[in-house]
Amino acid sequence: MRYVIIGAGVAGISAVEAIRSVDNTGEIVMISDDPNGYYSRPGLAYYLTGEIHDTALFPRNKADFQKLNFNFLRGRVTHILRKDHALIIDGKSRLAYDKLLIAVGARALPLEIPGSNVEGIVKLDHLVDAKNIVKMAKWGRSAVVVGGGITALELTEGLRARGMKVHYLLRGDRYWSNVLDKYESEVVEKRLEEEGVILHHHSELKEIFSKRGHVSEVELQDGKKIKCDMLAFAVGIRPCLELIQDTGLATDRGILVNEHLQTTDPDIFSAGDVAQAFDPLTGKSILDSLWDPAREQGRVAGLNMAGRRTAYLKSAAFNVTRLAGLTTTIIGVVGRGRDEDMIGIARGDSETWRELPEAIVAQSGFDINHMRLLIGDSHLVGAILMGDQTLSWPLQKMIASKADISPIRERLMEPNAKIADLIAQFWMSWRKQTAL
Repeated sequence: MRYVIIGAGVAGISAVEAIRSVDNTGEIVMISDDPNGYYSRPGLAYYLTGEIHDTALFPRNKADFQKLNFNFLRGRVTHILRKDHALIIDGKSRLAYDKLLIAVGARALPLEIPGSNVEGIVKLDHLVDAKNIVKMAKWGRSAVVVGGGITALELTEGLRARGMKVHYLLRGDRYWSNVLDKYESEVVEKRLEEEGVILHHHSELKEIFSKRGHVSEVELQDGKKIKCDMLAFAVGIRPCLELIQDTGLATDRGILVNEHLQTTDPDIFSAGDVAQAFDPLTGKSILDSLWDPAREQGRVAGLNMAGRRTAYLKSAAFNVTRLAGLTTTIIGVVGRGRDEDMIGIARGDSETWRELPEAIVAQSGFDINHMRLLIGDSHLVGAILMGDQTLSWPLQKMIASKADISPIRERLMEPNAKIADLIAQFWMSWRKQTAL
């Protein structure tokens, strides 16, 4: 049996591990044209700020990979020949497969603004981009950041940490308005301003100007001009579907897969950012761009490829990130609508965060410690924690398990309720009951 995996990200590596847990003798071949192979995409934010060296982005060493006993091919798959069960690599060599996993991820949407084809315009898609940004970022120079979500903030904080004067453009009246509430946006923006970031609300790019082929200035829709040495953008990502355009595999915004991460071809699977997986919670096929779902999808796909039938049960969307230096956990469904600063889904985002049912909001805290809960009829449907993360794990478990919070529901919604204490007390009793 030959298993072939296209893509060297977390979904691909997780699939290799899962296959090896079932099949010790089958041949595994991984193909990728990423010069850096497998590394931690979430760690790029900390590399940008200078908090970690690029070597810390690689969680596995050569010995770890040798234990998994798979072959790695550097190259780009140019065609999938379904009838022949074969791939064409770099337009010439041919490789047969018995089971195939497509885990090619997603790429940043382009910035479609007049003048955007000059040097000095950067994105944060992968490690090559991050190294390019670090090389270009110079102390005292000026940068403009455009976009929304987590990646735009990573760019903003990374450039500021490297001594650049940063202008952050926001189309609307606040940051990440479709996930954060007004208070949470204000907390992030206040901290950015304290770091020296210049925020521009209700601002949108009109045109980019250059000198000697390098960005020098941007003009906004209102006519205002900002001089800059760099323009960084994060306006969304799009699953990489080019490889399967002529394969006949079913797609929507991503590659459509069933609960076994199987495409419309029973021998081809897909996982990670490129896969649009069925979510039983909403009854829809959902795009995620989160590390944990990609890893879990890769695991489930690998098991199914090796013959161990396993369903992918999407848990509550969960992400721990850092917003303006503040550790923030987002669980379940917490917002609604689309972000004005984004064209599509962002990295570190999940569409399920905005599939908001009828829910009541309870929140407490101020300054750097804040909690917001979304309360359904009898269970929690979402939560945001900023600062203190003590209740992050309990809330994740309770939301994922749809714990019945009826005993404390009314108390959670009382004015000035100490919701952290109520949740902590409930967690202790609920955990004992479920253990029994």
